[in-house]
Amino acid sequence: MLSRVFSGAILGIDAFIVEVEVDLSLGLPGLQMVGLPDNAVRESKERVRSAIKNTGVHLPSRRITVNLAPADIRKMGAAFDLPIAVGILAGNEVVQHERLTEYMVLGELALDGSVKPVPGALPIAVACREQGYRGVILPSDNAAEAAVVTGVEVIPVNSLLETIEFLNERRQILPMKAKAPQDDPPEAYRIDLQDVKGQEHVKRALEVAAAGGHNLLMIGPPGCGKTMMARRISSILPQMSFEESLETSKVYSVLGLLPRGKGLVNVRPFRAPHHTISDVGLIGGGTVPRPGEISLAHNGVLFLDELPEFRKYVLEVLRQPLEDNTVTITRSMMTLSYPASFMLVSAMNPCPRPSLSVLFFRPARFSNHAKQRAFLLPFKSVGCHILLGLRWGESLRLTTDENPPVPHFHIENPPISSSTQIPHVHARKCTNSHSPPNLQS
Repeated sequence: MLSRVFSGAILGIDAFIVEVEVDLSLGLPGLQMVGLPDNAVRESKERVRSAIKNTGVHLPSRRITVNLAPADIRKMGAAFDLPIAVGILAGNEVVQHERLTEYMVLGELALDGSVKPVPGALPIAVACREQGYRGVILPSDNAAEAAVVTGVEVIPVNSLLETIEFLNERRQILPMKAKAPQDDPPEAYRIDLQDVKGQEHVKRALEVAAAGGHNLLMIGPPGCGKTMMARRISSILPQMSFEESLETSKVYSVLGLLPRGKGLVNVRPFRAPHHTISDVGLIGGGTVPRPGEISLAHNGVLFLDELPEFRKYVLEVLRQPLEDNTVTITRSMMTLSYPASFMLVSAMNPCPRPSLSVLFFRPARFSNHAKQRAFLLPFKSVGCHILLGLRWGESLRLTTDENPPVPHFHIENPPISSSTQIPHVHARKCTNSHSPPNLQS
């Protein structure tokens, strides 16, 4: 007998519908899978057999064929355990067919029949709503993240037996309800910029960078507080909107990084990869493409400490994501795009021979102008330099508490072409280096 169960799989950070077809026929007992399953899906036959047996249901001694459609896309992960088991039981007339056309099913099975959480529940719930299904049956640990999608019934289950009883209408399971955004305030940051005493000029520079979404480079000797200040930038960024939280949460859901029982990521991410990271680890990719650190920092902060220690080709791959706010991974079988809208903050120790006081860097994030550079303000009185992204023609003033001639830093606005030389930056030194300066944009 043929049965059909609907499930979902992840492609990039989005999901697509997978139709699990199960056929029970006469022949040598066994379970065969087709439809490009990976090793984790193939191994599900052993988990499904043990789960059905330990649930107290008789597994028919027939030839079982499982097809995962569409057959031209590789299926990965253990989320197909529960739909395969339900399909086998529906083909054996243990489960009724009426509700199988209304609900999507996903979940990993343990040998005792309990259901374990799976990654990607949030984008699968989004796909469930888009395709017009009534709801989705999934592990209770994934219910909170899927419940943020409105218009879909999220049915949390803890075991295969509960799933069977719900589909046969012998058990009533209330759909999971998510908290309204106004009823779920953002979590408090563990560290906050208000904890820092003094260093008003650096805090002012961080506020300017955070307000405009500018990229930032801090240069100073070890121990002057570069990393301490960088780790607190997320606390002064604007509160995340629902759309931003949903985008960021989809990335974390695909990687299985959402905490159990948590719906959305409602605080700005802060990612600080080690300088030994590879280019694939930074932007994403691999044999099975996965999001990288820049996607995990989406709508947040990516901090590169000890910037000169990163390999050159690792830093080079940041060029396009900084301009496009997305990263595209192309492989022979597929092309995937991941979101990568982040604020780049980096820190480094000063050069042993500091002969240049002006550095040029990549464009700032929120600007729509490609004609853009960045420019260094020397804070010699505290041993720290701040590099902010500025547009051509904009200026930044550095003043003191007294009234000497105001140092004025200005980037000229020459015509930009492929042969244009780096413009000169005219700056007058501060006459009073002992009083802490303030930044005024």
